[in-house]
Amino acid sequence: MAVDKSSQRVRRMFGDIAARYDLLNHLLSLNLDRYWRWRTVRDVPAHGEAPILDLCTGTGDLALAYHRATQGRAPIVAADFCHPMLVVGRQKTARAGINGAVRFVEADTQRLPLDSDQFQIVSVAFGLRNVSDTDAGLAEMVRVCRPGGRVAVLEFSRPRGLLGTLYQWYFKYLLPAIGRRLSSSRDEAYDYLPQSVGEFPCGEALAQRMRAAGLVDVSIRPMTLGVATLYVGTKAGSAA
Repeated sequence: MAVDKSSQRVRRMFGDIAARYDLLNHLLSLNLDRYWRWRTVRDVPAHGEAPILDLCTGTGDLALAYHRATQGRAPIVAADFCHPMLVVGRQKTARAGINGAVRFVEADTQRLPLDSDQFQIVSVAFGLRNVSDTDAGLAEMVRVCRPGGRVAVLEFSRPRGLLGTLYQWYFKYLLPAIGRRLSSSRDEAYDYLPQSVGEFPCGEALAQRMRAAGLVDVSIRPMTLGVATLYVGTKAGSAA
């Protein structure tokens, strides 16, 4: 059965679990999500003071990781279409004493209210598969990235062999059960996750779509035996 990725449905699902989203992410990934974001910031480092955009930011974990890595020198914009997630993200920045250093914007990745050619890095972590039209989302990421800048997509992938079998079992059966129990959520958010990962293109299939969107030198970087993958491409042209 195909996953229904209509914007309102996905927005509602993530809004319902926003309050415990971070706890569940860390627990259900065995804390590996922290490592994957750290690797993203390390492998796609910021240079200078040009701004950085993190899309489908959720509660802002990757945006905050870039803020720490740049020591506040590069402006960070964190965008998501789910308002409750952004509320939690703003609360996190306030508690960390960096209120205002990361600008949270409510926006749909397919229709960004942002000027073209301005960000040195445009990132998305575990969110591109939730965009209704993947190609439209990639096109917008490329549009707002400055020439010579980089687009980074961190996403779940599908490992092979015995690990792949165990991974599919965990994702299909155990993760939804744990997620529903801990979040007290009656909706289908944690059933949606394994379905969306299973249907989303990975490996060379996603790399090809990034190239079609206008990126060059696209690399595929598996992490944790292929459970997650970092895709990085460069926008053609030279920075002004």
